[in-house]
Amino acid sequence: MQTRRHPFRFASLIAAGLMLSASPPVFAQESSTPVPPELTEQIVTGIMTRAVDDVIRPSYRAFQASAGKLAEATGAFCKAPSDASRKAVDDAFRQAVTDWGHIEIVRIGPVIDDNRFERILFYPDRKGTGLKQVQALLQKQEEKDTDAATMGGKSVAIQGFGAIEFALYGTGAETLMDKPDGFRCRYAAAVATHIETTAGQLVAAWDAPDGVQDDWKHPGPQNPVFRTGREAITALLGILVHGAEAVRDQRIETFYRNGGIARPKSAVFWRSGNTWTSISANIEGLQVLFDTSGMRELVDPNFASINENIDFVLKSLGHIAPMVDPDVEKAVSTPEEQQKINFLLVNTRDLILRLDAGYGGAIGLGSGFSFSDGD
Repeated sequence: MQTRRHPFRFASLIAAGLMLSASPPVFAQESSTPVPPELTEQIVTGIMTRAVDDVIRPSYRAFQASAGKLAEATGAFCKAPSDASRKAVDDAFRQAVTDWGHIEIVRIGPVIDDNRFERILFYPDRKGTGLKQVQALLQKQEEKDTDAATMGGKSVAIQGFGAIEFALYGTGAETLMDKPDGFRCRYAAAVATHIETTAGQLVAAWDAPDGVQDDWKHPGPQNPVFRTGREAITALLGILVHGAEAVRDQRIETFYRNGGIARPKSAVFWRSGNTWTSISANIEGLQVLFDTSGMRELVDPNFASINENIDFVLKSLGHIAPMVDPDVEKAVSTPEEQQKINFLLVNTRDLILRLDAGYGGAIGLGSGFSFSDGD
C-alpha cells in the first residue's frame, strides 16, 4: 500500500529539519553549562533496567516470534505455492525485517558473540562475497544445504536475511511458483528456521537472570561488563550514537551520497523493496530506547532543549523515512525522492552530534569526548 503524501506537511518538515540542522546544536546557554547528574546506583539501575526489560528483551522476543512466522510461512509456501501463500511469505518477511530493525541498533552484548549479528544480517557485502556464495549454493543444489540444523557451521553469508532475500526475491525467484518443495524454496525455509534459532539464542542469553541482564542492571567493581554506573550509561548512549551512525554510514551512504554516484543495488533489502522498512525500524528503535529507558531524565531540567532537539530530529527522521519510494532505483534518481534521502543524511548527521556532544556533554562525559573517535 502506498504511503499517502502530504506535500505541504512534507515541505514544512523538510524546511524545519534543515533549519535545525543548518546551525550548530545549542547545548547550553552562554553563561552556564548543565550540571552533570549524580549517577547513583538507584538512578543507573532504573535506567538500565528499563532499557533491558522494557526495550531489549521484548524486542528480541518479538524478533524471534516474527522469524518463526517467516519460517512457518515459507515452509507452507514451499508445500503449496500459490498467490495467497506467497503473499503470506512477503508479509512475514517484511515483519521480520521490521522487528530485526528495531533491535539491530544494539550491537553489543550477546549479539556479537559467535558472529550472531552477521549470521542474521551479513551487510554491507561490498565485494559481493555473500551473493556469490548463495548463487553457487543454489546452482549446486546439494541437499545438505537445506538442513537448518547444520547451517550454523557454514559461512555467515548463506544463513541470514541476505541469503533468504535472494532466494525469495533475487534472480530466478519466479521459479518458486513452478512446483512444490523445490530446492530453492526449501533452502529459504531452512534459512528462516536458522534465523529463528539464532534469535532464540539471543532471547535465552538476555532472559537468563544471572547473565547479561544482571550485568547491565547492576554495575560495580566486580561486574565483568560495567564497573561503574557511568560506564553503563555511556554504553547505552553509545548504542544510540552508533545506531545513528549505522543508519547514515551503513544503510544510506552505502548506496547514495549527495552529488555522488548512486548504487541502488547496494542498498539493504532492495530486492524485496524493504530498504526503507529496515531504516525506518532502526530509527524507531533509537526513539524507543531513548524514550523508554528514561535517559532524558539525566539532563538538567534547565537544559531541556537538549532532549527536545534530539526528540525533534528523531521524529522528523521517523516521519520522512517511510515516505521514500520503496523502489530504490527510482528513489535515487527522482528529485523529490532525492530530497527526502538528503534530508535523512543531513539529519542523521545532526542527530549524531546532538547525542554525542550535546547529550554526552550534558551528562558529564567531558570536553572532547567522542564515540566516533573510540574514546
